[in-house]
Amino acid sequence: MKSAWSFVLLASALCPLITRSAPIRVLVWDEQQPAQKQAYTNFLGNEIASYLRLQPELSVKTGQLDDSEQGLSKGALDNCDVLVWWGHVRNGEVSFQTGRQIVERIVEGRLSLLALHSAHWSAPFVEAMRERARQDALQRLPAEEQVGATFIETNLFEPFRTAPRYTDRLTPEVFYSKKPGAPVEIQLTLPNCCFPAYRPDGQPSFVRVLMPQHPIARGLPIEFTIDHTEMYNEPFHVPEPDAVILQERWKTGEWFRSGCVWNIGRGRVFYFRAGHEIYPVYKNENVLRLLGNAVKWLAVTK
Repeated sequence: MKSAWSFVLLASALCPLITRSAPIRVLVWDEQQPAQKQAYTNFLGNEIASYLRLQPELSVKTGQLDDSEQGLSKGALDNCDVLVWWGHVRNGEVSFQTGRQIVERIVEGRLSLLALHSAHWSAPFVEAMRERARQDALQRLPAEEQVGATFIETNLFEPFRTAPRYTDRLTPEVFYSKKPGAPVEIQLTLPNCCFPAYRPDGQPSFVRVLMPQHPIARGLPIEFTIDHTEMYNEPFHVPEPDAVILQERWKTGEWFRSGCVWNIGRGRVFYFRAGHEIYPVYKNENVLRLLGNAVKWLAVTK
């Protein structure tokens, strides 16, 4: 069943970008691991920030894991409309509590998140997907049964970051217990936020734009190639997206929903899959154009 905000998303996606009187405040956050230097002389996050700074609508700052307060102080987040997140081998160093603080801002409409590649296991993306799974589970109930409903949740903590197998049940997964005269009990297996296979061999992927009228796809060709990237293969264990803008395929048959949008409360999350820090994915002109479009669209409701 589609949620109510799915229809709001569809309508807003087909409208032109709104002109703002103030610049969109962007924080590009990057764990800055040394392996990035194989493709980016000044780290991957700085490469993205340099491109975004060329656009006058944006005011761009950077943060990194080794900064004070991990670059995620209250002041940094309060002065941010869109948080662009790159995390990979150090995802576990940012706590789920910090991720929750970011998601609270998303729900309130104070912040939107653009999660890149291995950020599928970052604290803010995981917490955002958990929140969306809870909202979806509640909205499947009649309004009168939503009142007083309680959650019993599994798949919360370590060893959380373990990739699922192809034979595993998809997550999130929900079951309802409805005893007479008692509130509904929602048994929710939270999303794993991963997929059963990956291959970091640098083979090309072939990207197809599924929603060419969406503002995130503005100026993109219907199909383009990323010359060197890591492969991820479906199924992706996340709540059903409100929109799937891009799909990637590989010559060996794998495919992935590579550009997905979720509305979470009053804010938005966009996940873009392509990457792996040792390949110059974020020097591809179509990828950079997509990121610029995404940042502007994510902030459009502020």
